[in-house]
Amino acid sequence: MRTGVAFALVLALCGCGSSTPQVAPSPKVANFALNSKLMGRQMYGVLVTPAGGGKGRPLLVFLHGYGAAPRDMFTGAFAAALRRLGNRAPVVVLPEGDVGWWHDRAGEPWGRYVLHEVIPAAVARSGADPKRVAIGGVSMGGFGALDLGRIAPQRFCAIGAHSPAIFSSDPGFDSFDGPADFRRNDLLRIARGHSPYRAPVWIDIGNRDELRPGAAALARELRADGAHLSFHVWPGEHTIRYWNAHFADYLRFYADACG
Repeated sequence: MRTGVAFALVLALCGCGSSTPQVAPSPKVANFALNSKLMGRQMYGVLVTPAGGGKGRPLLVFLHGYGAAPRDMFTGAFAAALRRLGNRAPVVVLPEGDVGWWHDRAGEPWGRYVLHEVIPAAVARSGADPKRVAIGGVSMGGFGALDLGRIAPQRFCAIGAHSPAIFSSDPGFDSFDGPADFRRNDLLRIARGHSPYRAPVWIDIGNRDELRPGAAALARELRADGAHLSFHVWPGEHTIRYWNAHFADYLRFYADACG
């Protein structure tokens, strides 16, 4: 089962308002190179600035999944959904995450890299509003968004997890450094005590996704905690095709929550 989930994650990712806003021209897509002191190397990503510039707009930090790269996430469907938001569209930064699972590891502080380097650099380069920052992601990135959202709850105006990789025990495939590391980042255990989130949270999952049990369990815990949660189970599997079908839903959520 664990091997199957890991294999599916790699294949899926590597195979790869009250008024209606006016559709804007295509956004500017630029490389986002970052000389990371925390990671000790040059990191690469993508910065997407809507037409008209990024000054004063919200910033969406969007985290890729296991085995993917930042540009794999910025599909035609993502770009089209961003254009349709018009002047409500956020600046989007898609950082490099390799297979680090977006949390601090031994020798690789992925979480602090996002919080203390990626976000400030994206704000400085785009002019986005530092007080309106959303975080989201798919699969491994969905886990990362939820984990970073609970570590720095005051930092985010919205948290989105799309087909998130949520487990009740360490799934292996180098996702955690061991039992202690898993326990520190066990979102199900943490949510059983209380919701760690202040901002609106979105979780969605395909009805044929192997990761559905973990996502549904976390949604139940957050609802019991009284969290501001939107939870959706839609037809589909753990594939880019599923996410393409819903990028417009995701981006509307971020725009509404951070608008």
